[in-house]
Amino acid sequence: MSTVTASMFTHRLGDDAVLIPRTPEIAEAYHALLEANHRERIARWNPAADDHPPTLAQTREALVATGRAWLDGTLLPLAIAVPEEDRWRLVGTVGLRIDRPARSGEVGYWIEAAHEGRGLVTRAVAAVLDQAFGPLGLRRVELRTNPDNERSQRVARRLGFTQEGVLRQAAAFPDGRRDEVVYGLLADEWNKA
Repeated sequence: MSTVTASMFTHRLGDDAVLIPRTPEIAEAYHALLEANHRERIARWNPAADDHPPTLAQTREALVATGRAWLDGTLLPLAIAVPEEDRWRLVGTVGLRIDRPARSGEVGYWIEAAHEGRGLVTRAVAAVLDQAFGPLGLRRVELRTNPDNERSQRVARRLGFTQEGVLRQAAAFPDGRRDEVVYGLLADEWNKA
């Protein structure tokens, strides 16, 4: 299955990667990415993921919903892509849930194992934070991760987030409850950096 797609809009993260809006237009490529990474990359760390990857129809439906949320201003849903021939190969995602009344958000992400260690997630999250603390006018962004996910914790620290605490048994996974480490970043802190 191919995870390669064309896109009408991209946001460059450098010469080696871009961000692409997660819309129904990339459904086939996005679905292939989800299928290939469901168990090891998604279900392992995301309590909302169930035991089985979604069907293509469910993926399309989810992309329609994220598109609506984007238009409503409650979500910034993006895919991380790298060049492959004359198209983009999807390798991960980054997103920002937005709480407009509170002027806050929560950033989340994941990437294929083969693309770890290249700075793609750090650059993708930084681009999202530029939007969050710039045009979106947010005052605070959270990042939550599993205490065992050291890679995500390093991303948080690298971008200037402060560890604010551990929420005990806050995440409900199919095999039981797990703790979450909460990091926070304020607009003033990001703008100083």
